Amino acid sequence: MNAKQMFGIAVTVCLASATFSAQAGSKVDKEAMKLDARATEIIKRDFRDKGIAKADRVNQDALQAACSKYEDDVPVDMKIKLEDEQAKQIKWPADGNFMGDWKAGEKLAQSGKGMTWSDKPDEPAGGNCYNCHQLSSKEIAYGTIGPSLLNYAKKQGTPEKGQRRAYGRIYNAKAYAACANMPRFGHMGILSEAQIKDLVALLMDPESPVNK
Repeated sequence: MNAKQMFGIAVTVCLASATFSAQAGSKVDKEAMKLDARATEIIKRDFRDKGIAKADRVNQDALQAACSKYEDDVPVDMKIKLEDEQAKQIKWPADGNFMGDWKAGEKLAQSGKGMTWSDKPDEPAGGNCYNCHQLSSKEIAYGTIGPSLLNYAKKQGTPEKGQRRAYGRIYNAKAYAACANMPRFGHMGILSEAQIKDLVALLMDPESPVNK
């Protein structure tokens, strides 16, 4: 067998292997799609409206569906597009002021109330911030899903830029990171404009425990 024949055999084997891999991958993709469809069917079957908790919460929008499909690692082009779409939907304060009362913001950040079936629709939800972030150097227990927020204001550059960035991230964190774990507090109507301003004050006011 000469070198040319050996090369031809090698190419044939490689092509056959690639075809098999593509077919196997396609089969795996189809099975995964079937499982996803089945899971969605079960979720929609078993979830029911109860109080203010409505079953439509299980319906994903385009961004959520993309993050689920790619397991939070969406292609760069898609990520940029999704973030741009989310950013365009941020409703900035009409008065141009991003700061509220940091003391009210602290109470809000430490409150996990809201969004459950037993809550009343006219009762404001809490920010639940402590579940994911460290907010004070005196805290004994806090979540670590999100970064520590200690000395937040000192890390943000100018106060104006920091305030706007903080407001935007709280309003819709997915405008900055498409598959972020952080809820879209303003976008989803969980927190009001005034509440978000109070949280911005908690993060940016030099007198708040975040910056002490």
